[in-house]
Amino acid sequence: MYIGRGRGGFRWWPIALFGVFLVYYYFSNQEEVPLTGRKQLVDISQEQEMALGLQSYNQILSQSKVVSQGEVVDVVRGIGQRIAKAAADVDPGFQWEFNVINSEQANAFALPGGKVAVYTGILPVAENADGLAAVMGHEIAHAIARHGAERMAYQKLIQFGSMAASVAIGGMDINTQRAVMGALGVGSQYGVLLPFSRKHETEADYMGLVFLARACFDPTEAPRLWQRMGKLSKGAPEEFMSTHPSHETRIRQFQEWMPMALKIRESYCNSQGKMVVNPTPGVNVRGDRERVRM
Repeated sequence: MYIGRGRGGFRWWPIALFGVFLVYYYFSNQEEVPLTGRKQLVDISQEQEMALGLQSYNQILSQSKVVSQGEVVDVVRGIGQRIAKAAADVDPGFQWEFNVINSEQANAFALPGGKVAVYTGILPVAENADGLAAVMGHEIAHAIARHGAERMAYQKLIQFGSMAASVAIGGMDINTQRAVMGALGVGSQYGVLLPFSRKHETEADYMGLVFLARACFDPTEAPRLWQRMGKLSKGAPEEFMSTHPSHETRIRQFQEWMPMALKIRESYCNSQGKMVVNPTPGVNVRGDRERVRM
């Protein structure tokens, strides 16, 4: 079968080559996300990812107003250390570091290698230690699940696919080429990248809830946190246009996971709310695709 140039100047061979590459690349770079067991596409080593995370972290801190000491710093670091301890069984060996940045942004982040920053603007929304633990547990989960490396891999695939498509339609007239590439760009954005980002957010919500429950924070504060976040985000785009699930979706999911989270907290914590050395076995937190809505 000849797969050279088809009708209208379309070339099939770049698409065929990309298809072969896609299958090889996808199945040769598979890893498993801790806790959820989801298969993910990652093509760089932990060491490479941690080096990139450290570089980005230092750059961000150098350009920010870092709060070096005080009660807020002590609280953030104390919460972070408790959650990191609770996640020790899935920690790939991160060197955890927790910093506070003076900014009105209601945000926080965690980079590969365990580099975490909390913006002071999120503190009024968190309201209390349990709310802040929900925020930090979510960000720590992103780092442990290697979501950054996975996004890089999918962006690379889309880039290669776009190159193959560009070569395939190279014999068409320029207006047709622009229309096809524009459609592919919109399709990859709304059909691949945005849904994939929302899956990452859901997975980090689930894993973060497990971590904060293990660390003996109150998991029921997580849905209340997102109720407060929802009041600050009026006018947000529809869910299918967003990188994050809607606040209503997140609240509903937390409520579905809550019985599991409360059982985890009961098995990991004593009556004083302190982490026990040997938690009671038997609580299964390994989710499937339906449970974490992946």
